[in-house]
Amino acid sequence: MTKTISILGSTGSIGRQTLDVVRHLPIQVAALTAGTNVERMAEQVAQFHPRLVSMATWEAAEALKRLLPQPAPEILWGQAGLLAAATAAEADTVITAVVGMVGLRPTLAALAQGKRIGLANKETMVCAGELVMRTARAHGAEIIPVDSEHSAIFQCLMGSRGRNEVKRVILTCSGGPFFGKTRSELVGVTRDDALRHPNWKMGEKITVDCATLMNKGLEVIEAMRLYELPPEQVDVVIHRQSIVHSLVEFVDGAMLAQFGVPDMRIPIQLALTYPNRVENPAPGLDLLTCPPLTFASPDPETFPCFAIARAVAEQGGTACAVMNGANEVAVAKFLRREIGFYDVSALVQRALDAVPFTAEPTLDQILEADRLARIAAEETG
Repeated sequence: MTKTISILGSTGSIGRQTLDVVRHLPIQVAALTAGTNVERMAEQVAQFHPRLVSMATWEAAEALKRLLPQPAPEILWGQAGLLAAATAAEADTVITAVVGMVGLRPTLAALAQGKRIGLANKETMVCAGELVMRTARAHGAEIIPVDSEHSAIFQCLMGSRGRNEVKRVILTCSGGPFFGKTRSELVGVTRDDALRHPNWKMGEKITVDCATLMNKGLEVIEAMRLYELPPEQVDVVIHRQSIVHSLVEFVDGAMLAQFGVPDMRIPIQLALTYPNRVENPAPGLDLLTCPPLTFASPDPETFPCFAIARAVAEQGGTACAVMNGANEVAVAKFLRREIGFYDVSALVQRALDAVPFTAEPTLDQILEADRLARIAAEETG
């Protein structure tokens, strides 16, 4: 069980819920990092007394220094601050809750020190999953997923003695705010429409990814890397109620599923307490009052981001980093109201067509593919 924690992305949704869990557990906080939300970080420092804090920019770090009373924790900024937090000597667990490729190097650095990773940064696994898993194995480090779907698979696999017993994993997907809509109905949808997720309260980027179904495509690739499965053994079903968080089907026909209320504190806490389970501040699931459970197939024609991600899962290599980098740029443009809903998938596909492909990339080649993808997505907007 975790004793001391570093949280990368502490002011975001996952970071805040992690701290809510920590309040109920005998866990110390060694380091916190954030983007530019100085006021919220100051509140977290006052409550949890980390030794080290890092902000995304020098300006935010300086503003935080002015807000905090003395003696203040060590305050850093940028990638150097993320790396320092990820490798803080006293932390045995690092929650990676930052969004995007910025989480890759800190994750690798923490794994190289044998730390447990509570993985909430799916882009790391999508872009460099093989490298991440090799690093974890080489240093005896644990990776425990925090995403509700991958935590569910992790829990279901506790009932398995080996991957040869697994027929497939089935990721559930709420379908986002646009489930059941046709392509023509979605042409004019807005940023605000896309941010109205029916079940989960999350950051803006991941909420848009849920609306396009890119998030589920990213999770397919993440599951392939985490559980060393080929794409044909990872399926997706739409499950609007977000009660069944994912399932594993075994070769004998048995199927295990993890049920629970849609509350991220449940998978977050398991990542901290594994292999133990303790009481959680989240409410329990009442089977007598929960709604009927329904399942449906995703619609790749209406949601082309999902189709693109499935194709990239088959291709592998640098295509994964290109898709992810271009999607980050495209979603940012959509959130700024610069492009439309279907322009997101168009920009991703154009970047995939433009950036050269490498089948077995090094870390430098992955980072270069990400850089070129972002340039291509910016230029084709």
